[in-house]
Amino acid sequence: MRYLRYILLSFVCMMLTFPLRAEKAAVADTVVSAGDVVADEQAESDVDISEVIFGHVEDSYEWHITDVGDRSIAIPLPVIVKSHNSGWQVFSSHHLEHGSYKGLYIAPEGSKYENKIVEEVDGEVVRPFDLSITKNVLSLMISSLLLLVIVLMTARWYNNHDPEKEAPAGIAGVMEPVVMMVHEMARENIGEKDFRRFSPYLCMAFLFILLNNFIGIIPFFPGGANVTGNIAVTLVLALFTFFTVHIFGSKHYYEEMFNPDVPVFLKPVMPLIEVFSAIMKPISLTIRLFANMLAGHIQILSVVCVIFIMAKYGPLLFGSMSVVSVLFGVFLDVLEMLISFIQAYVFTVLSSIYIGMAREGAHD
Repeated sequence: MRYLRYILLSFVCMMLTFPLRAEKAAVADTVVSAGDVVADEQAESDVDISEVIFGHVEDSYEWHITDVGDRSIAIPLPVIVKSHNSGWQVFSSHHLEHGSYKGLYIAPEGSKYENKIVEEVDGEVVRPFDLSITKNVLSLMISSLLLLVIVLMTARWYNNHDPEKEAPAGIAGVMEPVVMMVHEMARENIGEKDFRRFSPYLCMAFLFILLNNFIGIIPFFPGGANVTGNIAVTLVLALFTFFTVHIFGSKHYYEEMFNPDVPVFLKPVMPLIEVFSAIMKPISLTIRLFANMLAGHIQILSVVCVIFIMAKYGPLLFGSMSVVSVLFGVFLDVLEMLISFIQAYVFTVLSSIYIGMAREGAHD
């Protein structure tokens, strides 16, 4: 367990230094079908359904809590940018609510940098160097801190108790079967000799993804952020697996990649195929987790929005459809919890398989 602690600390530090905000185009391409579905309903409804859906799945410079009448209650977040005109600037995002602040403003909808902080330099709209603490970044910090506390509390229980004489209780009792599941997964896919080296990373990746998936389902602060539905976050996780595979790959692995035992006429072709396959593995890990979690958020939001769409059709239809929408929403929440576990499991098991393939032949 002490190795898991060190690996987790390193992972948290590296994750917090990576630019976590994917461009809106990546999200828009994924949710374009949802926008088409709600287009007709939106025209008949007073509620901007597309704005509701995009507002929840996209990143932002504030954390919206709720609306009370015409007043929006939100938590302003720190804006940290390096302006081309005035250098480093640090201020609260509430200064940007009503327009420009120190030459910086949020780009309007339909523009090239929609919903991003921009400025004008020589008559051209450009983006400053942006290190702002956005909603996804803050959610990532909260989940990383929570995971760190859970792991350290589990390690503390094992340091103070003898598990051979006393069954784990509390958080340790919940964590033990999860850790043992990942541990056995690593043993089967990596091998008896090497699995202990990589089991801490696999366990950390599983817990990190699972925790963020669950937090994303919670509809109120500090939940609801679309962290694992952000392609930048899933890309970082996939790159960790990619570099683990290729840094610790055995000599046999690279021989099979660049000098495979195939007929001579295939030798120039096979390395290209193997390199392409190695590149596609992290891409598949990235898109699989990102697309599934983003789609789950959109489904739940779309079902909830049925209530607002039906509000103008009279109390009978509104009341009946509200009940159906709420029940179906609860069902989707439960289903999303199952999908959250499955996606964390799939990412971890594929990572262990890739690592095992790279270590194959290392014992000879």
